[in-house]
Amino acid sequence: MENFVDQAVIYVKAGDGGRGCVSFRREKYVPFGGPNGGDGGSGGDVVLRVNENLRTLVSFRFKRHFRAQKGQPGLGADKTGRSGQVLVVPVPLGTLVRNHDSGEVLADLDHAGSEVIVAKGGLGGRGNASFKSASNRAPRYAQPGIPGEEMNLELELKLLADVGLVGLPNAGKSTLLRRISAAHPEVGDYPFTTKSPVLGIVRPDPLRELVVADLPGIIAGAHEGKGLGFRFLRHIERTRGIVILIDAMNPDAEPLAVFQTLRGELGEYGHGLETLPFLTVANKMDLPGAADNVAILRDYLRDGDGDLLEISGLRGDGVSILINRIFAMLGGPAEETWD
Repeated sequence: MENFVDQAVIYVKAGDGGRGCVSFRREKYVPFGGPNGGDGGSGGDVVLRVNENLRTLVSFRFKRHFRAQKGQPGLGADKTGRSGQVLVVPVPLGTLVRNHDSGEVLADLDHAGSEVIVAKGGLGGRGNASFKSASNRAPRYAQPGIPGEEMNLELELKLLADVGLVGLPNAGKSTLLRRISAAHPEVGDYPFTTKSPVLGIVRPDPLRELVVADLPGIIAGAHEGKGLGFRFLRHIERTRGIVILIDAMNPDAEPLAVFQTLRGELGEYGHGLETLPFLTVANKMDLPGAADNVAILRDYLRDGDGDLLEISGLRGDGVSILINRIFAMLGGPAEETWD
């Protein structure tokens, strides 16, 4: 199973420009042929380009240095050296690119086909033919090529999803996503693990599609880095909405306290998470006593934060209502039923 890697530091070096050529035309019956040294070729650029088949930055764990091709030196007979090839480095959709040394954001590759030149190739040096003049008919010098740009880059992957599932560990997020996937063949989900985000694509009908991100469990103090902390909180920044999933039968935490903890962590982390639309969902409602456990939370939400949706991710109870409410929350089309 491929490990989920969402951060990497790499070194990129564009190609150096080729040196100019010092050459003179030497042909029989052509006296004073003059200089004919060509210019050097330009070095290749380094380009980061989105590849939608990639899901993680794991490839950069094994290869961290990327160098584009150098430009070739100029040649005699006024021939310009060949330019270096552009080096294209594929990255997953949702990659944020920073200058590792300065922290400057260079690009946010958040849509299909997007790309950015992160290192420009150096220009080729001019050959001696370029320096010929009335006062200098036989220049014996040429320019060296200009070095290509080089930089240390920090790559950060933020998942792109319509909605993120947020909850304490063992709230049933994976079970819910498996339920959605198992019910519909047209769902692409990734290997499940408690330590890695998981994406699921839900298509209840040809006109509707929903990308759901199952994020690792959040605990109190996550905004300070506790647990998996902000390493995965930042993935919620890309979502359009949040589903707060609460275990109705958690013996160690009251549902209302869990809700307040999760909302508090999102607010403390900031980055706009506190302003995202959200739904509150009680899971495992098929178990005896669950309805009584969430009564206080239900009343609390009714007074100010909307209503409480009740589901069983294991049995599928209430899932159709939840899916339609998500579409409604995101401003998309909703249906009365979802079979």
